[in-house]
Amino acid sequence: MYKVFINEKKIVLSQEPQDSPKTLNYDGTHSFDFAIDLLTNTPSQGLNIYHHDIDQLWADFKGFFRNIEAAGGIVLDPENKILFIHRLGKWDLPKGKIEKGESKELAAVREVEEECGIFDLELKDFINSTYHIYTERDGQKVLKTTYWFEMFYAGTGTPIPQVEEGITEVGWKNEAEIESEILPSTFQNIKLILNDFKNKKPQ
Repeated sequence: MYKVFINEKKIVLSQEPQDSPKTLNYDGTHSFDFAIDLLTNTPSQGLNIYHHDIDQLWADFKGFFRNIEAAGGIVLDPENKILFIHRLGKWDLPKGKIEKGESKELAAVREVEEECGIFDLELKDFINSTYHIYTERDGQKVLKTTYWFEMFYAGTGTPIPQVEEGITEVGWKNEAEIESEILPSTFQNIKLILNDFKNKKPQ
């Protein structure tokens, strides 16, 4: 199953019908046109497209868009706090586009270093991928895949926001602060990856 967001509304691609405001049996790429139109131009909050061959459905879906790949990190400190950035009125996790010839892992570390001004990060496990759709200025639809990695920072340096990228604040947040400050003011994909990370961690 794949969860893809467009304007914070969710498209679920699955093998079987799911509980969703609307379900659609996939019968060609016009299903994707319909989904984008529905979630862009109506109040509908979600759509499920299903097909018995989920791999074919996902391949067709990816092929329908221009694809961009990015990478980022959930960075923990010794107190188990997570590093967040604040940009354009929302809390977010550090991430950015993968450069040509660059691995996902190197891109994730580089983007955290650039956006947060901390170095000597310890790269740990891959967590999961998130997906969202947006429209370029020329009208082209883009599917952005972001690969997320766990990282650890044992240093004592103070994070510094990369202001030229529109980041106004960088801060370590504990579990209570994440619940009260971050989750009410972040993106659906960030909620998803935080939840995935929480569920992967040993209890």
